[in-house]
Amino acid sequence: ICGVWTDDDDLAEDVADISKKTGDKSWQMSLAKEYTEQLKSKIADITNLGDRGGITAALFLTEFVDKKKPYAHIDIAGPVWDDKSGATGFGTKLVSKWVCRQGE
Repeated sequence: ICGVWTDDDDLAEDVADISKKTGDKSWQMSLAKEYTEQLKSKIADITNLGDRGGITAALFLTEFVDKKKPYAHIDIAGPVWDDKSGATGFGTKLVSKWVCRQGE
């Protein structure tokens, strides 16, 4: 199961629907703004090294995405790899189906 961080309810519902249809399981996570503090840097404008994993990665992306555009951070780092068999391909169906749906 991958985590999905977004502030946009419509996008979250769309990703959840596609997740159910493709079998690439996902779960919407809270985009808690209080973790933004972890992105502060003494030597740069911002750092991408927060210690909360997926949520700080999602918050990092908010600094670069147009505020008028909905976006989601889909954290596939865990399910994309299996120590016994290698790459799983997890997320490929989820993302490709979402992209195709945008053209419908």
